[in-house]
Amino acid sequence: MWRSFLIDRFYLEEYLSFKKVELNFQNGLIIFSGPSGAGKSILFNSMVASFGFKDTKAKISEINLIDTRIINDDYLINDDFSIKQMTTTKTRHFLNNQTISKNDLQDFSKSFFKHLHLKDTSDFESENIVSFLDFLGQIKFDTYLECHTNFTNTYKELKEIKAKLQKIHKDEKDIENLKEFTRFEIEKISKINPQHGEYDDLKDLKDMLSKKDKIENILNEAKPFLHNTHKISQALDILEVDSAFFDDAINEINNQFEKFYDKIGSIDDINIEDTLDRIEQLGGLQKKYGSIEEALEYKKMKEKELEEYENITFEKIILEKNYKKLSLEIEKLGMELTDFRAKLIEILKSDMNMFLADLYLQNIDIRLNAIELSRNGYDEVIFTLNNTELKKLSSGEFNRLRLALLTARSIYECDTNGILFLDEIDANLSGKESESIAKVLTKLAKNYQIFAISHQPQLSSTANQHFLVEKKDDISYVRELDCDDRVVEISRMISGEHITDEARTFAKTLLGRN
Repeated sequence: MWRSFLIDRFYLEEYLSFKKVELNFQNGLIIFSGPSGAGKSILFNSMVASFGFKDTKAKISEINLIDTRIINDDYLINDDFSIKQMTTTKTRHFLNNQTISKNDLQDFSKSFFKHLHLKDTSDFESENIVSFLDFLGQIKFDTYLECHTNFTNTYKELKEIKAKLQKIHKDEKDIENLKEFTRFEIEKISKINPQHGEYDDLKDLKDMLSKKDKIENILNEAKPFLHNTHKISQALDILEVDSAFFDDAINEINNQFEKFYDKIGSIDDINIEDTLDRIEQLGGLQKKYGSIEEALEYKKMKEKELEEYENITFEKIILEKNYKKLSLEIEKLGMELTDFRAKLIEILKSDMNMFLADLYLQNIDIRLNAIELSRNGYDEVIFTLNNTELKKLSSGEFNRLRLALLTARSIYECDTNGILFLDEIDANLSGKESESIAKVLTKLAKNYQIFAISHQPQLSSTANQHFLVEKKDDISYVRELDCDDRVVEISRMISGEHITDEARTFAKTLLGRN
């Protein structure tokens, strides 16, 4: 029974050797084949790039997906949707015609899209396997997420405390020098004892002192005119004009004059030399720290540092106590994770063995090796096949073992309803090995829509759809093959460009069998 989730259509325009491509897909296993250099990998990469997992500079690439059962209100997705990539001066991605970043597109696609490529050997790295086990644990065990979250948070806290303790131990060696330097920094500011707003007030005072004599002379010359202002008031009264405005103005002038005399009276005793020295000191602070406020803030910070240095022994005792407590706690959580992961490894091993039987491999062993504490716990994952380390396996064995791992993982990572892209999955394999891979992919194709590049007749003959990529006059073309065309293409894979009768007969046999 086919899963409904599938890519229905792919459109590509102006990308390297391709001018324009439009393909419609069915469910199941979809194979791309063709001579070397025809453009298979280019086409494949452009499709993978549509989901945000590679970079291309195609003018336009668009994928339409149907029957996905995905609902996303942000992008107005209700089952069917499209993903588009366009390149003008820069590459832009669209989900249902709404702009989306490449990273967000990747995150969106991860639930249903998986790209498996054998050139990447990182899938067996312990850290990646542990990460998958953590993902699988959340599916298989109700309490796994809580345990893993507690471990992660405790490890983070433990790491922070450890860093503080290391700093204290380092500081302790030179604590007296640090204290002396900090006191010196505080004293430099305390000695001047700057006040908020003082610098601006002193600058105003300096300006006043510099203008004092000039202003006094002007005021003294103006004062005689104020003695007879009552005459002007009388004249306005005779003219029957309300003199209140004039009286108010004269009163304001007198008030301003009096204010000036009061101000200069208050600064008569100020020592101008002391004032200039004070301004110079405050100016030096401003120049070094940016402002008086920042200087005071720096002094406050240094006072806090000095207090911390004075209390460093007490803080060290508290941190060491907390570190010991957290160490016991994380050891307990780590052991719980190890117990969970031991069970998860058995699940992974069982899933892999299901595929390994078809791949003519057996005796896979996956075990946990205890290591020093890390952010992933105390566990290192080790794979062996027939008691042989992975690095000592033949390329055929390694590739088939990897396929078993990747397909076992895809059961959970694609949520049993998604799309798999397999990049030259049967490269450099014998006919028997290629046939075994075809068996595995045929099973997987009942749950996934699978896209693969193939150079082998065994896998190509099992395809539900077979596309041929060709190049003519440096331009690449893609076309779907009918039954007769498939016989020709599979025969070419068997015997080369000069197709023999035996190759044609074998091709028909393979197609008939599948």
